[in-house]
Amino acid sequence: MRLFPRSIRARLTTLAVLVAGVVLIGSAFLTLGIVPDSLHGVVHGRVELAVRRVAIEARNGNLPAQLEPPARVPLLRVVADDGTVVASSPSFPEAARVTAALRPGTFDRVETTRIELTRHEEDAETNHLVKAIRVRTPDGPVTVYGASSLADVERGLMVIHLMVFLGIPLILGLIGSITWAVVRGALRPVERIRAELAEITGRDLSRRVPVPGTGDEIAGLAAATNHTLDRLERSAETQRRFVADASHELRSPVSALRAQLEVAGAYPGETDWPVAGARALAAADRLTGIIDELLMLAKLDAGAITQRGVVDLCGLVADQVRRREGGKIPIHPDLCDQAPVHGSSLQLDRLLTNLLDNAARHAASRIDVEVTVRGDRVVLTVTDDGDGIAPQDRERVFERFTRLEAARAKDKGGSGLGLPLSREIATVHKGTLTLADHEPGARFVAVLPLHRS
Repeated sequence: MRLFPRSIRARLTTLAVLVAGVVLIGSAFLTLGIVPDSLHGVVHGRVELAVRRVAIEARNGNLPAQLEPPARVPLLRVVADDGTVVASSPSFPEAARVTAALRPGTFDRVETTRIELTRHEEDAETNHLVKAIRVRTPDGPVTVYGASSLADVERGLMVIHLMVFLGIPLILGLIGSITWAVVRGALRPVERIRAELAEITGRDLSRRVPVPGTGDEIAGLAAATNHTLDRLERSAETQRRFVADASHELRSPVSALRAQLEVAGAYPGETDWPVAGARALAAADRLTGIIDELLMLAKLDAGAITQRGVVDLCGLVADQVRRREGGKIPIHPDLCDQAPVHGSSLQLDRLLTNLLDNAARHAASRIDVEVTVRGDRVVLTVTDDGDGIAPQDRERVFERFTRLEAARAKDKGGSGLGLPLSREIATVHKGTLTLADHEPGARFVAVLPLHRS
């Protein structure tokens, strides 16, 4: 069972009402516990002060026949023990039987009670607070009475109760309505974003969600969503272009292989089968190379984790040089003692293979390979003395299926995947692969993090 509804609007409204309810109810309990006592305490203090002041005058024998009461204590009366009224305020009703309701027996001690009094015949009875004190005077003991109406206190308490028991529900309803309306207005851009996203499909990624001009978190969310859609559109376009280029590159060797086999099958007696087999094997090798590079690129794009360990880059280069001994272009290595990196030996070996194959296709007379350790980096450079690469094309050669005119003229069997794959391998190993300035020829520089045991 869910304690809160699923809707954000309903949850926020419920939370706001609960928080406001806790605050208001807590304030109400505090008010009902303090305010009544405080109001009654004020009345008690006024009446007692007035009674004690009259008692002091009576004790000193300075008691006038008509008492002048304070503004908030209009009823004062001094009564002798035999019931004779010694002094009284003008507004004290004659029919008030305060002596019957309260008769103190101890001198100089204030006693309290409440009685119903009618100050005027046309008025209704109201609750009055009465205080009395018995004192000794030169003419004998007297009792001083003072009374004040509690009507104002009761009206104030009635207003407080109405505010608590009627006002709190109304305030909570108002808070809930305002919160509902405010959250609804705040979430309206989110609804528009949701509706637009629901319309976007894989066939049309050019649409974008509306960005409100409020500059708040929702605007940031819309902007981030549009950035994500931009990346998705670029990724989809790259994928479509990649599929088209891969289809084109695979079609050429397949078409050549098919044509050779069809010709050999049509004229079996005139076919030089060893030559035909060699050509078919070369086409199959080219297909295998393209497929291997495509598979490795797909794995790198998917973030597949390969088995990794400590690889000595100098050892990999030495193995590559040994395998290529006797080739058309000599390789001149300049290696340090050790250059450990953490990575996949298979992928790093593929990176070296691609760089050396590329250098062998373009070199005129030699290839230089150097491995050095510079601080916390291992730097691998592969340099050839060929025609080189123009500065404006130094980033293009790392795009998939991109082959410059010079490369197509020297090697028609290339796929344009070797250098992009090498850069992807370097990037996956937290390194870089760039083209540096060099004359003559081209110099590829791979920088990888040094592994420290």
